[in-house]
Amino acid sequence: MGRIKTTQIKRITFELIKKHKDVFTENFEENKKVLSRLLVNDSKKIRNSIAGYITRLMKNKKIALKF
Repeated sequence: MGRIKTTQIKRITFELIKKHKDVFTENFEENKKVLSRLLVNDSKKIRNSIAGYITRLMKNKKIALKF
């Protein structure tokens, strides 16, 4: 079984993808750098969780194209 993302992580991720879809890539490290500029007050754990979720969604283009 995989890990379950909280609703906070999903909500923030979907909002960021809607606003900045062209900025994110399939690379986790690049997404972390972008998020460090976009999210000022979030912790390292939350930033990494959001970056991982964005990376997963970008790899699965069908889901990312809905936004």
